[in-house]
Amino acid sequence: MPKRTIARPSPDPNLAHAAALIGDRGRSAMLLSLLDGRTLSAGELARRATISPTSASAHLSKLVAGGLIVVEPSGRRRLYRLASADVGRALEALALIAKPARIVALTQSAIAGELRIARSCYDHLAGRLGVGITDALVARRMLVPGGSHDYALTSQGQHYLTALGLDVTGAQSKRRHFASQCRDWTEHRSHVAGALGAALRDRLLDDGWVVRTQASRALHVTPLGRAALEQYFSLRLPDAMHATR
Repeated sequence: MPKRTIARPSPDPNLAHAAALIGDRGRSAMLLSLLDGRTLSAGELARRATISPTSASAHLSKLVAGGLIVVEPSGRRRLYRLASADVGRALEALALIAKPARIVALTQSAIAGELRIARSCYDHLAGRLGVGITDALVARRMLVPGGSHDYALTSQGQHYLTALGLDVTGAQSKRRHFASQCRDWTEHRSHVAGALGAALRDRLLDDGWVVRTQASRALHVTPLGRAALEQYFSLRLPDAMHATR
C-alpha cells in the first residue's frame, strides 16, 4: 500500500489573508483614503467609501485585527490610520496592476485629475508633481538612480535642497530608507520616497506651495507653489481638468 504524504502548512507569508482584507470594495476604499498618512474618523471613512456607518465599523475592526490599520483615541473619537509605510507601499503596488476605475460622474473625473497632478503617497509626493520634481533633480545630477531601487543624493543636491529649506541632515539621520524609488501608479515612473521624500513633501506643505484637500488625498498646488516649482524645478503642471488621461 503506497505511503500517504502528509500535507504541511506552507512557510510562505499568508498573502491570501492580506488579499482578502484588501479585496473588499468598502475596505479597499477606506485603505486608499488613508494612503496620504492622515488619521480619519470612522464616519469620514464611511462617507468616502459610500457605505453605512455600521458596515464601516465592521470593516474597520477587521482591518485593525489584520494589522493593516491602527486606531488611536482622540477625546471621544477614534481615529484610524495605516499601520505602516509598508502597507502604503503595498497599496501603491496593487494600484499599478489594478484596472482603472470607470468614471461615471463629473466629481469622479475631477478627483481623478487632482490625484494625477499631485497627491500624497503615504508621506511623500506623488503624481506629476512628485515625478516632475524627481525628474528635475535627476536631470541636474542632484539625485542619481542606484541599482538597489534607491537614489543617491549628490553633494550638489544636498546643497541645493538645503538652500530650499529642507533638513537633509535630519532626514539622513532617520532610521529608514533615505531616498528610495517608488513606482508611481498614475505616471508609471518613479518618484523619490523615503525620509528625503517625506522631508520634501513636508517642506512644500509648510511653505504653502501645496495644500491638503478634504475630499481625497490629492494636494492642490497654490499659485505661490506654481511659481516656485517653475523657478526651482522648471516644472509646469496642468490644470486638473486636463490631467485625467
